[in-house]
Order: sequence, then C-alpha cells, then structure tokens
Amino acid sequence: MIDHTSTRARSWLFTPATRPDRFAKASAAGADVAILDLEDAVAPGDKAQARTIALEYLADEPADGARHALRINGLDTRAGIADLDALLGSAAAPDFLVLPKTETVGHLQILDRLMTAAGKDTRLIGLIESAHGLAAVEAIAAATPRLAGLMLGAADMAADLGSATAWAPLAFARGRLIAACALAGITPIDAPFFDLHDEAGLKHEVAAAVALGFAAKAAIHPAQIAAINAALTPSAEAVDKARAILAENAKGVGTIDGQMIDEAIARKARRILAAAGLEA
Repeated sequence: MIDHTSTRARSWLFTPATRPDRFAKASAAGADVAILDLEDAVAPGDKAQARTIALEYLADEPADGARHALRINGLDTRAGIADLDALLGSAAAPDFLVLPKTETVGHLQILDRLMTAAGKDTRLIGLIESAHGLAAVEAIAAATPRLAGLMLGAADMAADLGSATAWAPLAFARGRLIAACALAGITPIDAPFFDLHDEAGLKHEVAAAVALGFAAKAAIHPAQIAAINAALTPSAEAVDKARAILAENAKGVGTIDGQMIDEAIARKARRILAAAGLEA
C-alpha cells in the first residue's frame, strides 16, 4: 500500500524557472509541491539562465511553505545533461527531481547512483509521456527505491499516440500508470488540466482522476490548486466513516449502513485516512 502519510503531495504546480517572482506564489496558492521547470516552460535560448536561477533559489533552502521539485530537460538532450551536471555540483537539494520522457529503467537508476554519490536525498518523479514509456511503465515504477511517483504527461502522450488530449482517449494510459504505481507502492500523479478558463471542467477532471485512483494532480496555474486540493482531501464525513469501518473490521466481518465490512473495505478506509494525513 502507498504510504501517503510521509509523502502527502496532492498538488504539483509547474512554474517557469525563468520567473523567480512566481516561485513563492505556488506556496501562497496552497500547492504542496512547486515544480521549477527547466524544460517545456523555458525557451531554448533561456535554458542556461533558467538553470542558474533555479539552482540558486533551491540552494538557499527556501522556507516558503511548499516542497520543491526541479524538472530538468531530458537526458537525451545537451540541456538535460547540463542541468544534471549543474545540479550535482551545486548546493541545491530539491525534494524531488522530475525526469521528462522517462522511458527506461536505466535512466532512473543512473540518476539514483549519481544522487547518492552527490550526497543528495532528492526523490525522483518519472514523467510517462510516450508510447515507449507506457510500454515499460511497470518496470519503470519498480526501478529504484528513490522513485516517489510517476506523472502522466498528457500532451506529449497524446501527440505520440495520435489521440486527443481529452480524458477519454487517454483513459487507458492513465489506468496503466495507476496500476503500475499500485504494484510498486508509489504515487500516481495525473497530468494538468490545460483549459485555464474552464473551472467546471477542471473540477470534473479532478473528480474523475480521484475516482480512477490518482493520489495527486499537476497544475499549470495557481488558480487550479484549490480545486485539486479540495478533491484530494477527504471530507470530515469520509474520515469519520473510515474510522468507523476500521473499528468494525477489527471485530471481524460486520456491517455499517447496510454495507458489509471486510478487509478489502478496510484497505480503502486506510487509504482515506492516509490521504487526509492521518494514521489508521
């Protein structure tokens, strides 16, 4: 079972690393993790500047209330190699390192060894955003204990598959990623919702993500964070029912509100308490 208690991170907000004025706004918006992005959000000519800004900010161990992730460029690019080399040689130690285009176990294992040699306890997040990555997702999910979760890259995945970026065409990819994470005991993170002006659509997609089994969702704007956190935080009523289920299950098979209580139901109750940051 995934241990969400120690790594509870419902909302992951992408922020261009070229915009340090926005870094603290991620925490102010309530984001659990602020992702300083060196990849898609940065123009090719600005990569070096973005790298310097991000690493200097992270080296100062910012106390802005959020945990911090750094998305580097892919390891098959010169920018990605430069990002990694600069990170390893710096004082920066982000909570998470996000690897785009994760397609092989080897890339994650190399990152693990390099981080260990550099004395950094940074956890890894793999972005699954290609057919190759999806085909190897079960092996990728079990690549290294340093891996904390997998995130779906919906836009790139849709481009690779030739599908729309909508929910239904990517349902198979989402389900396979969630199953792989469940097998490995790591956190599945859903892709961002890209329409900034469709609040109802955001709420609908977050609800669908929770129903499918995602434990977190990425965002591209601070205004999306409240809806994500609300959907991924169990209500007081749900917490009370989960506690009642566990109390009943401790007595053996029983019923609550006409529902039979067994170990399968108790497992779901433990997940609800963990998602609320509570111990069973």
